Amino acid sequence: MTNIWQGLRSGDWLTASRMRGYCLILLALSVLVFAGWIVVSDGLIDRTGQPIGTDFSNVYAAGSLTWQGRAADAYSPVLQHAAEKAVFDGREVPLYGWHYPPFFLAIAFLVAAMPYAAGLALWLVASFAAYLAAIRAILPRRETLLAATAFPAVLVNVGHGQNGFLTAALLGGALHWLDRRPWLAGVLIGLLAYKPQFGVLIPIALLAGGRWRTIGAATLTVAALVGISFAMLGSGIWQAFADSMNFTQTVVLEQGGTGWPKIQSIFSAVRALGANVPTAYTAQGSLLALLAASLAWLWRSDAAFELKAAALALASLLATPYVLDYDFVVLAVAIAFFARHALTHGFRDFEISLLAAAWIVPLLSRSIAGISYIPLGLLVELAFYALILRRAALDRASHAPGAIRVAQA
Repeated sequence: MTNIWQGLRSGDWLTASRMRGYCLILLALSVLVFAGWIVVSDGLIDRTGQPIGTDFSNVYAAGSLTWQGRAADAYSPVLQHAAEKAVFDGREVPLYGWHYPPFFLAIAFLVAAMPYAAGLALWLVASFAAYLAAIRAILPRRETLLAATAFPAVLVNVGHGQNGFLTAALLGGALHWLDRRPWLAGVLIGLLAYKPQFGVLIPIALLAGGRWRTIGAATLTVAALVGISFAMLGSGIWQAFADSMNFTQTVVLEQGGTGWPKIQSIFSAVRALGANVPTAYTAQGSLLALLAASLAWLWRSDAAFELKAAALALASLLATPYVLDYDFVVLAVAIAFFARHALTHGFRDFEISLLAAAWIVPLLSRSIAGISYIPLGLLVELAFYALILRRAALDRASHAPGAIRVAQA
């Protein structure tokens, strides 16, 4: 037991060769799982009655409605569901609601211009390439692409046909360019408004860091997106979006329509344990306040930028009550920034082991939450965030890396 503890503390168990081996094994298993999934499916419907790409069906259906001049119908669960069934020739499929701001209909419009399978392939390949480019830019090392590709959140996101790749690419790209091209960073942050729940804490970090040009560019980008959507789709589309938010909040979030094990927030964890909605919101609000205060302190401090970026990426996941396991792709941004700092200055106690836990947790979080109600993903995220703050405080106190070891290449 002592040897295990010492190994976890030092991180010596995770050698470069083991890391490559784990990545290759998981990547091979992922390919086999997806190949089997496709082979046993009935056309575009899998054996469980769900579409291939599951959640992508709501994007494609919303795009189809936009092509028909009925974009606002995407915000009606009944009409959206009918459009989703029409995509699959009237076959019965589950409802996958459309919850995005109107300007994201531009992506839906684009992918719906081609057959469903081609649109899904384009969506996943293009967004995956953007994700890899962002992570590789943050951590330009030989092993980065393999670790980023085998990252279990990639498997989850592909299975759902979801937008985790795009979210990670936009946030990771914005943080990468923040110092060198603040206006470009602001544009990327503005585009991230397609998932506004992930942008709650970004203004606090930017204000604390005095990033005024980035704030200005982000504001102009959001204004432009809203203006273009008004011009192209009319004001009624925004009214439809506003009306749909009550369904999203009450049915999808508060009543757990998505499923508590899938939602990886403290709100979901509290609700899954039987607490009422006000108690869950209190827990989420308390965590949000702590995150906001700690981020403001960190971004105002002279801590290394990599630690600030890692903390913001992680806090963006923790701050929202509605975060699903496919959103854990954003964890790659936090891991990459933290690893970049530690590979330069050395790793402290438990940092390697916790990075490994953060890397593997998307593979385990949903199943463990479904069996035991233990919110493993949330617990690992909180531990990772605390580790970042600890690292910033220790680095600041010592004015030197003070690391116990330097990572192997």
